[in-house]
Order: sequence, then C-alpha cells, then structure tokens
Amino acid sequence: MLHLILFLFFGLICVAGAINLLAQSHPINSALSLIVVMASLAALYLLLGAEFVAAVQVIVYAGAIMVLFVITIMLLNAGAEERTRGSRIATLIGVPGVVAGGTLVAWTLLRRPDRPAFAIGALKGGPSDIARLLFHDYLLPFEVTSVLILIAIMGAVVLASRPEAVARGPRKDGE
Repeated sequence: MLHLILFLFFGLICVAGAINLLAQSHPINSALSLIVVMASLAALYLLLGAEFVAAVQVIVYAGAIMVLFVITIMLLNAGAEERTRGSRIATLIGVPGVVAGGTLVAWTLLRRPDRPAFAIGALKGGPSDIARLLFHDYLLPFEVTSVLILIAIMGAVVLASRPEAVARGPRKDGE
C-alpha cells in the first residue's frame, strides 16, 4: 500500500512539474520545472525496482542534459516569452488528438485487468544488459543522438554570437 501511495505522489509531482513547465513564461523557470519532472521520474523508477535506470535518469538527464539546456538558454539570453492566443489549427487538431490519445490509453489499461504482474526486480535490466543494448544493438541511434546534440550546441553558440561580429568576420590582432 505504501508503494502505491508513493507512486501516486511522485506521479502527481511529475504531472504538476510538466504542467508548470508549459505554464511558465521564462525559459529558466521551465528548465527548473523539467528538472523536477526528471527527479520525480527517477523516484518512480526506484519504486519500480529499476535502480540503474533511476541513477542514469538523475546523472544524465537531470544533471548533464539540463545543464546543457540551461547553458543554451543563457547563451541565447532568452527573456520572458511573449504570449499569444495560439493557433486555431493547433486547437482543432490538438484537442481531438489529446482526447483520442487519452481514450486509447484508458481503453488499453481497462481492457485487460488480469494482466500479469511482475515482482520488483524480476525483469532483466541490469547494467550489462543495458550496456549491450546501448552499445551493440542500438549503437547507431545512440551516436546519431550525440551528433544531433553537438549540432544543437553549435547552433546555440552561433545564434548567441553578436551579429556585428559575424558580419565583420574574424578579428585581427590590431582590433
């Protein structure tokens, strides 16, 4: 019973952090809300018995990736977001999409109430299994992701550089 209460508690924190992420107008506050979401996901992984995945969630995502996001936000010197009414097409497509997705999730959860339950730690997922999947079976997507992150960092640096410095070209020793 305690596991269920903790699971619901951290699930609610995760959902509240995600809603706060979308509601914030300043990008730094959104990044901090995303850190709350990542930490609550790590707590959920711990409750499910996936200690390694929880540690990776905290170290890689809440640590390294979020530091990268915050540095990028600071490089871009992003201020508060300007609020608009939004797109009519996004509303016309988004609302039915959310309803359809929610209905699909509810139908999937409710159609098989006798689904098998696994004991905590019964499924494979140790560090060696994850390493084999990451560095053998899914090596190409892993490397493509790292290259995309590198390109995003370089794009942020170019966007953050001053336009007059880019137009003039490289600096000479006398300047």
